[in-house]
Order: sequence, then C-alpha cells, then structure tokens
Amino acid sequence: MARPPLSREEFLQEFGPTLHYAPPGGFRTVDDDAALVDTHCCFCGQQCGIRLKVKDNAVVGFEPRYEFPFNKGKLCPKGIKRYLQGSHPDRLLHPMRRTPDGYERVTWDEALSETVSKIREIQAKYGKDSFAMLSGVSLTNEKSYLVGKFARVALQTANLDYNGRLCMVSAGAGNKKAYGIDRASNAWDDIPRAKVIFAIGTNIAECFPITTDYIWRARDAGARLIYADPRMVPMARTADLFLPLRIGSDSALLMGMLHVIIRDGLTDEAFIQAHTVGFDDVRAAVSHATPEWAAEITGVPAEKIELAARWYGEAETGFILHARGLEHQTKGVENVMSCANLALATGKIGREGCGHSTITGQGNGQGGREHGHKCDQLPGNRDITNPEHRRYICDVWGLPEEELPGKGLTAQEILNAIHAGEIKGLLSICFNPLVSLPDANFNREALNKLEHYSVIDFFLSETAEHADIVLPGSLHEEDEGTSTSGEGRVIKINAPVTPPGEARRDWEILLDIAQRLGRGRYFQYGSTQEIFNELRLASRGGTADYSGITWEKVVNNQGVFWPCPQVTERGNTTMHIEELDSVHPGTPRLFEGGQFYFPDGRARFNVVKWRESAEVVDDEYPVWFTTGRVVSQYLSGTQTRRIGPLVDQFPHPKLELHPRLARQLGIQTDDWVTVTSRRGQVTIQANVVNTIRPDTVFMAYHWGGRQSANLLTQRALDPISKIPEFKVSTCQVRLATPEEIVEGENARRLSAVTEKNLPAGYGLNARRQELRR
Repeated sequence: MARPPLSREEFLQEFGPTLHYAPPGGFRTVDDDAALVDTHCCFCGQQCGIRLKVKDNAVVGFEPRYEFPFNKGKLCPKGIKRYLQGSHPDRLLHPMRRTPDGYERVTWDEALSETVSKIREIQAKYGKDSFAMLSGVSLTNEKSYLVGKFARVALQTANLDYNGRLCMVSAGAGNKKAYGIDRASNAWDDIPRAKVIFAIGTNIAECFPITTDYIWRARDAGARLIYADPRMVPMARTADLFLPLRIGSDSALLMGMLHVIIRDGLTDEAFIQAHTVGFDDVRAAVSHATPEWAAEITGVPAEKIELAARWYGEAETGFILHARGLEHQTKGVENVMSCANLALATGKIGREGCGHSTITGQGNGQGGREHGHKCDQLPGNRDITNPEHRRYICDVWGLPEEELPGKGLTAQEILNAIHAGEIKGLLSICFNPLVSLPDANFNREALNKLEHYSVIDFFLSETAEHADIVLPGSLHEEDEGTSTSGEGRVIKINAPVTPPGEARRDWEILLDIAQRLGRGRYFQYGSTQEIFNELRLASRGGTADYSGITWEKVVNNQGVFWPCPQVTERGNTTMHIEELDSVHPGTPRLFEGGQFYFPDGRARFNVVKWRESAEVVDDEYPVWFTTGRVVSQYLSGTQTRRIGPLVDQFPHPKLELHPRLARQLGIQTDDWVTVTSRRGQVTIQANVVNTIRPDTVFMAYHWGGRQSANLLTQRALDPISKIPEFKVSTCQVRLATPEEIVEGENARRLSAVTEKNLPAGYGLNARRQELRR
C-alpha cells in the first residue's frame, strides 16, 4: 500500500522543503559572461516574459525582458525569485523505489520496469480503468497534449484528469455555455480602454500583480473600479465602490444588478436582438431579484447594488474580471454565466474596451485545458463523447476508434474512487493533490489504499511521499515548448539548461513507458516541436484551433492569439502536418462584429436561479471559512515553499478574522487558535484585520501537513464543472489549548529547514556535490 515510509521529520531532513537563498556558487559568481535566454515565468497564468541568466548549465539569475508586450519587464516577487528553484538542494536527481525504511536509488530500467509491471498487473486483475493518471497544467502545451494521448492510447484508461480541475473549469464551462468557446474574451490591452471595470471574486494585486498595471492605466484615464469580495483585498481598498458580499452569494448579487439594468432601461436592445438568444427567459428569471432581495442574501446594501448596476450599465465600455473566488463553488458555472448575462445584456463584449474574462491562475491553465488531459476532452477542446470528434482524433492518431476510451472521472472523483477501492493504481505528473484537493484527511486515506503509485516530478511533494516509484522529471527551464497565457496568447518556452543528474525530460519518460507498454508506434516523436506540429493538426477545426501557429511564428510575433485556424483549402483538408498553412494572424479580441462560436453565430443567455452553497453556517459551525493565495506563494507551494526569500515574506499561514469576531472569541493577533470543520482541525496563529467580513475567516492554502487549509474544506462539487467548493465552508474558531499550541508549533517547525544551517546528516550534501559535477 502507498503509505509514506518515513516520518514527516525524516522526509524534511532528506527531501525538504529546504529554504534556498542563493544561486550556485553564490551571487558573486554571477558575472558578465553569463548567457541570457528569453523565456517566461513558470508560475501563474500571466506568463510574464523573463530573461534568465545561465552559466555552467545552471540558472544563476535573471534580467527584465522589456520587449515582451504583456509585462514589459515588470515582475512580481515570485517572478523575481523563480530562478532559485534551479540547482536546488531538494532536486530529485535519480529514480527511487520506496522501501520500509525510506527510498533507495534504482536505475531507470528498474524504475520503469516496475511501473510498467504494476500497470499491467493491476489492469489485468481489475480492468483498464482501474489505473488512473493525474496531470498538472504547469506543463507545456506539448506535454499537456502528450499526456492526454498517453493516458488514452498507452495506459488505455478513461480515468485521466488534471489540476486545472481545481482552477478554471467553471469559467471554461460557463464561457462555452454563453459564448461557445473557452478563452478570455480580449487581450489585456483592452482593459485600459474600459470606462468601468467590475472585478468580482479575485485578489488581483496578490494573485495576478501585473494585471494591476492595466487597471491603473484605465483608472488614470478616468475609469471607475467596482470590486466585490468578502475581503477588502489590496486592490479593493482603492476601489470607487466596494461590495463586501457574503461568500457564496455571488449569483444573487449579479442577478440583482441585472434586475436594475433591465428595470432602468440600460440594456442594449439592438445587440440583444441581433446577436443573442434567450434574453426573455433571463429577464423573467430576474424579475423578482430586486436590490433589496439581493441585499438580504449578500449583506451588501441595496443602494450599493443599485449604484454598481448603474455604473456598469451606463458606461460606454466595461470589462468584467473574475477568478477563483467566483468559480470555486458548487455553483461556479452559474456565477460565470451570471457575469456573461451582464455583459450580453449591455452589449459590452466583442469590441474595444469591452470584455468578460476569467483571470487564469495556473501557469499553462489556458493551454492546459484545451488539448486533451481533461477527463472529458480531446485536443482542440473537443468533446470526448462526440462521435465526430472522436473519429477525427483517431484519424490523426492512427488509432482504431473502438480503442479510444470514453469520458472518465474528474480529479476529486478519482480520489473518491481510490478511497472506495475502485481505482487501484495511479501515475501522476506535477500534481500535489494531498495539498491542493479539499478534505485532506480523506485524500490521505485514499492514497494509503493504492496498490501502486508512480510519480513524475522534480521535487518530492507531500503527495509524492506516498509513491512506490519516483521518476525525476524536468523543470520549466529544462525543456522546450509553448504555453498559453491567460489572454489566450501562445508563447515560446525555451530551455537554457538540461536536467541535472539522471533526471529526464517529462515527455521522454512518457515515451519510454509507452514503448514498454507495447504502444510505442503511436509515440514516434524526436522532439517537442514534433509533438506541437501534431497538436496543430489535432486541434484543427476545434474551438481551440492552433493549426495556423508555428514555433517560428510565435517567436517572431512575441506570441500568437488563438484561435488561429487554417486559411487555405489545402490546409483545411490535408492530414499531412507539413501541408498546414500559417497564414492567419491570430485573434486577440474574440466576438468582434457580434459573432459567437455557435452554429448560428449568436451568444446564449442562461437562466440562473439562486440556491445556497452545499454547506451553510449553523449553531455548531457558525463561521464562514474561505481560502485563497498570498503574493509570495503559488498553489500547493511545492516550488515556492523552497525559495527562501519568498517564504520569508509569508513564512506560515495565519487565520484572518475581523476585530468584531475576535472580540467575541477573546482572540488577539498572534494568539494560537484552533479552527474546526466537519472534516478536520488546524491550529495556527490569528491575524486580526479590518479587511474581512465579521462573519468570515480566511486562510491561505499553500501549506501541507497540519498547516493545510484543505484539512477543513469540503469535497462538494459543481454539478457541471466538477470543481470543488474550496471557497465556501463553515467552521468553529476558538483559542487553542496548550496541547494544541504545541502541535501548531511542531507543524511550523516541520514545514521547512534552512539550507545554511543543515547538518551533514541531512543527506543533502551528496546531492549538492552531484549538482556541482
């Protein structure tokens, strides 16, 4: 069974997180003879341009990349320090096998042979779908495409999903229902042209810092900023109008705003008549949703709801931005459709300064959700249940159609099935579900039930501690490919260094496994560019059409916006990659001329009815609990919790609560508090602030173990997108007992070690020496 073979302290000593502060050899060795390589940041969906300094096959620093149009040299704290993940003492350098006493070094042949043997054994005993795969959207487009093909063609399993399931899928599903396509509606250059910006459920300044520049430019030009969030996050503190809504009440607020817009005649009737379907049904559905009704649910005063609606409705141009706060709910798709209803009703879509966009959270969260490593998807954002879509992809792959699996389980459903004994084996790549999925205790129990677990990664994450076989993969800067930013801009990732030690590029590992499974004939690639060229053909004709994009075109144009379809007749009919054309310039702004991605070219209004979240406060759990990010950390922290200067900015999670609630509970800042939900318990220190609702507490989710916010969150899923309801749970809060304080202090002590103080016995010196070699 896949149980960790070492204690947490033993893992910390051997595999970190170790706080890394300096490049190889120290800062004094970074001199003028270091090479400069243009690439992009490895973290969030902004995918900022960066220039890495490289010396002796190691990344030793960075320079601003002023010519890249999105960030023009600007970087956030994570981008500035991202180079410190390279040459890291925690880096996995050779394959390992779990033993009762820890991990032993093995050869690649031994590691891959055991992995393949276990895949065959489990599938022969329990069926093909008893072995699952989980993937990550930090991977390039080429690797995302490859994973989707690998799982279905080599593993022959339906049960593949990715950690983008925890990020943008509600936005994707809502966008497709409203607009017929899943992409931000505009390049960010349109934001400064908006006269009003409505941000809801997004902490822009901390999660997407470079986007703040676009909003400041709009405001410098006279734009108003409306901000809706349960917390007065940094950018909300500067807003012209702040709407402190109760968590989980977003759709009620949006319905109330639409009611006012319709009542006061602020709709664009000409646009509605010419370019949409279904408005009369939506009009009827919000007829009761007065500002007073919305105020009762949201806690936002009715007059503020009226004002927000008038500002948005009356403005000549306007932009709606949202992120996980709106989407991490059991009604996330409904919330996104409610935003779309506002944009469509006022005609603020498809023209300069007008748009509706989700802000993509993960590095390749946009491209990663387009080309096939979702459980219900084939390349080009095709539907795996659609016979025509299946037939086309099988033709591209040369695969008999009957061999292509159907729709599988989503990420949390895969863990549920493991827990239930229905899935027995797992292969994962760049996914840390023990930290990033809700209800961590449940997921830990699930991992312990696996008969086999192999992991491909570059650090040993909390989840990878459960692995039977560890396969050392590649960092962002160690492989070449493309990524797609949150704008929809396809960009080029360059590889200034090669993997250290015996680590291998991820795609090479997958190809080796496919060969050993007897499916190598479907994976005859000599480079990632060859994979991309097949992706072009596979995406042709899909809504996410990359067929007119080449690597050269991406480099020469500082990126290309999809869709970028074929233009020539030959390009639209050929099955030969070399005959595809690259004429189309790309599409920075979608929906121009009121043309949407449905057969009739019209957008869809969608009826939304108010309903509560899966869990609501009661006498036993009277406080709302929500989670989110901080500026110096990223997702599950597998990378950023190893970068010393980033950890120094925010070393540990704290519980954010309002002074009124703190007084009721006798709590002051830095007091140790215990937070309990129906699923688990956490003991951390308090941070008493005025910038949160008095009925709500907040905790950042980047930490694992006993500091994990996801010990408290619930596994309830949106019925359409299957995203977990991370943002809405309930809890109790009280002062911690002396015993709980000791437990909390121990959890902190075991969260990281500082590199400069490590004794020789921590087992890292050999890795340092191997890295230097």
